[in-house]
Parts: sequence; structure tokens; C-alpha cells
Amino acid sequence: MSNSEGKGTGRSAGGAGHAKLKLTPVERKASITLALLFASRMLGLFLLTPIFAVAATTIPGGNDTARVGLALGAYGLTQAIMQIPLGMASDRWGRRSVIVAGMVLFIVGGVVCALATNINWIILGRIIQGVGAVSAAITAWVADATRPEVRTRAMAMVGGSIGLSFAVSLVLSPLLVGEFGLSGLFWAISLLGFLCLLIAAFVVPAVPRDKDPIIQAKPRDVLMHTDLLRLNFGVFCLHFILMSIFIVAPGLLAHLGGYDSEHLWEVYLPVILLSFVLMVPAVFYTETRHAHKLALEVAVAGLVVVLALLPLASKGFGPTVVMFVGFFIAFNILEALQPSLVSRVAPPELKGLALGFYNTAQSLGVFAGGVSGGLLVSHGNSAVFLVAAALAFLWFVTARGFQQDKSVTA
Repeated sequence: MSNSEGKGTGRSAGGAGHAKLKLTPVERKASITLALLFASRMLGLFLLTPIFAVAATTIPGGNDTARVGLALGAYGLTQAIMQIPLGMASDRWGRRSVIVAGMVLFIVGGVVCALATNINWIILGRIIQGVGAVSAAITAWVADATRPEVRTRAMAMVGGSIGLSFAVSLVLSPLLVGEFGLSGLFWAISLLGFLCLLIAAFVVPAVPRDKDPIIQAKPRDVLMHTDLLRLNFGVFCLHFILMSIFIVAPGLLAHLGGYDSEHLWEVYLPVILLSFVLMVPAVFYTETRHAHKLALEVAVAGLVVVLALLPLASKGFGPTVVMFVGFFIAFNILEALQPSLVSRVAPPELKGLALGFYNTAQSLGVFAGGVSGGLLVSHGNSAVFLVAAALAFLWFVTARGFQQDKSVTA
């Protein structure tokens, strides 16, 4: 790697002092395959979100919105509990072995859900899926595989894969449920888990480990870092909002547009495609102008506006679709931006631990959002949107105090 760095430095000597370094072949392969691994795993988790609130009505107990919310969010709770322990285990026994073991649990949980005869068995299956919490191990593997000079780009690839996975899930899940039913959806999720297992076991290249394991750093050094706390709170809010509003969204769009569950993809597909097209200029501006703090504030402010307007917009199908386009523009920007900011802000020796806490906060948001959305919907759709808007506003207030690491020039 030192030869690659030397060559890169030599090429840039005659140009700008801070010319961007290229990913080495090993870094490129590791980054792409780990992003694919993360995307496949998150797709397996997200496939349930866009359609479950409607599809669950076909099984016993599926009309209980509180239990439906618990089923959506249950894996987030066990993920939050297991994220740091499995991150530490990956330092001791290796990233690959821990991720493979986590994916086995994910597959087992998916099979339990596929064979479930009522909502309670689905809740149990989701809990088992969550025990295989490998997000921290995957992001730590990215840190192992890349130099600090290019790590932000690699982390952004992984972060962006989350938004892409959710976008794909919005289109695929209605099609799968329409063709194969809820049980078929869970079999597809289990198949994705098996794909992830194969990628982790055989495709991701082996990389040298740091002599001093990242996770052995002192947790209080990360917990006392105010910018990392802001980013952890941010990802908690983002996934709380996502899970809570998708307790409402499938039924709302089906009612307003006259769609059944198997045709909801006809709404989701144009919404996602348009949101990605409109997101590109924002991402390009952020990267070329190094305007990460500005992008963070503007995207969160956009969430506040969209969520606050949704109670009014949800009276009609067209305005609701427009608001969801706005939501996904902000969501996709934030999903790619925040992990990149964690890797920028965290002290170099604490990146793995910082990402472990970040993923724990994300999992807690999934759990809290699913449960809260299931409880709030009994008070009407507007209650869900307004609580989400209030949380987004609190996030905006905290994000205003964010100070990007001045040492970062990339």
C-alpha cells in the first residue's frame, strides 16, 4: 500500500497540494463488495417496511397496529443491544467470521417469519434477525480496508447503499407480496440473507488488520464527542421518522390512490426515481464545495417542512405524493451524508467504535419508530406526521451546532 500511496503522491506533486487520491484496486474491491453486502442486508430488512402494515391484515393478529409496529421495529431493539458486542467480537475473532455468523441468525429469523402462523411468530422472527447485528462490523471492515485519505468516499458508498436499498424495497415488496404473499416475502428476505453470507464468506477481499484494535478504545472518548453525539441523534431521528411514517404510508397511499397492496409499486417507483434524480445536484454540490454542514442543515430543515405539511397534504393523493418525493430527497441525502461525517469527525483511532455507536443509535431509532408509529396511528395519521415533524425540528436545532472537523480537507 505504501507503493500506491507513493505513486499517488508523486502524481499530485506537480498539481494542487490536496489532489484527490485514487482508490487502490484492493480498496475499490473491498469498498464495492462491502457496500453490496450492506445494501443486500438492508434490502432484506427494508423489504418488509413499505407493505407490512397492509399485508399483515391477512394473518391472525395483523389488525393490531401496536403489534404490527412492534414487528417492524423489533429487530431494531435487538440490533441496538448487540451492535457493540458484535463489533468488539469482530475485533477479536475477525470481521468475516462475525458477519457470517450474524447472517446465519438473520436467515434463521427470516425462516421463522416465513413459517409464522400469526403476528407473534413474526415478532419473534424479527427479534432473531436483529441479534445478527453486523452493521458495526461491516463499517469497521471498511475502515480496515481503506486509507484515511479515501475512507470518506468508501463510507459514503456504504451510507448511500442504505438509501438505495430502501428505494429498491419500495418497488420490490409490493410486487413480491402480490405474487407470493407475505410468506413469500419472508422467503425472499431469507434468500437475500444467504446472498450476504456468500458475499461475506467468499467475495470481500482479506485485508490486514490494525495492530491496535479500534474497539479497544475508551467508549467515553466517543460518548463525550459532541459532534458524534449530534450525528448519533440524527440517525436515530431519521430512522424513527422512517419507520413511524411507514406505519401510515402504505394504507394512506392505497386509500387515496385506490391501489391494492400488490400495485403500490406503481406509486413508489416514480416517487423514488424522481427523488434520486433531484438528489444528485445536492450531492454534487456538497462534495465539490465541501458544504457538508450546510447540506446537513438544509436536508433536516426539508424534513421538518415536509412532515409538517403532510397532515394537510394527505387529504389528496397528488399532494401526498409530492410530499413523499420531498421526504425521500432529504432521506437519501442524509443516509449517505451522515456516515461519511462520522468517519470525518471521529478521531482516527476511534472510527470503529464511533461507527458502532452510530449503528446502535440507528437501530434504536428503527425500534422506537416502529413501536411509536403503531401506537400513534390510533390517534390518526396526522398524529404520526406531527410527532415526526417535532422530532425533526429538534434534530435541526441540534444540527445547527455541528462543527465539521477543521482538519479535514478532502
